[in-house]
Amino acid sequence: MTKRKVSNPLALAVLSLLAERPMHPYEMSNTLRERAKEESIKLNYGSLYSVVESLRRHGLIDVQETLREGRRPERTVYAITELGRIELVDWMSELLSIPVKEFTQFEAALSLMGVIPPDDVRRLLETRLVRLEAEVAGMVGVLDEMARRGLSYLWAIEADYALVLRRAERDFVRDLVEKIRDGTLEDLSVWRRAHESGELPTEEDWERATRLRRVD
Repeated sequence: MTKRKVSNPLALAVLSLLAERPMHPYEMSNTLRERAKEESIKLNYGSLYSVVESLRRHGLIDVQETLREGRRPERTVYAITELGRIELVDWMSELLSIPVKEFTQFEAALSLMGVIPPDDVRRLLETRLVRLEAEVAGMVGVLDEMARRGLSYLWAIEADYALVLRRAERDFVRDLVEKIRDGTLEDLSVWRRAHESGELPTEEDWERATRLRRVD
């Protein structure tokens, strides 16, 4: 992936907004919230100002004008530069075309779950499964409501993607829970015996289990 001068996803959102029309930061924030972009891009007003200043410093946006309405504080309106348009298209092209490894907290927990007894893991995953089911139902409701209101699918496409990922995670967790419950998870016996003996499975334990499977 290209090393960019400004790589915060919020910066990408700002460039995208300014590609539509010049805006001041308050309008950017409101527009992103109206479009529910905070569901997919971390947004807070303080970081937005920092991102805007960073984009300006690197020549990707520039000040168009400064406005004052009555006694209200001045508002600086920004516009995207030609360099910013090039960066926006190049950045978007890269993100859409090149898969990257993303390190999620759940993946980290799965990689280390052997430190907890299997039945405890199963109960924890059952709790997660209930929450995932609720999330999926909520996301389906949001998409249905957007469709009912006649909103363009392009405004909801990231929610549809998130729903696909949540459903996949739900199905994976459900399958894992069932395999632990019915005893069909590979090397479950090694995992269980280790905790019953009070010692975590060692690398040798897993290697021995793998050799036994190959013999079988």
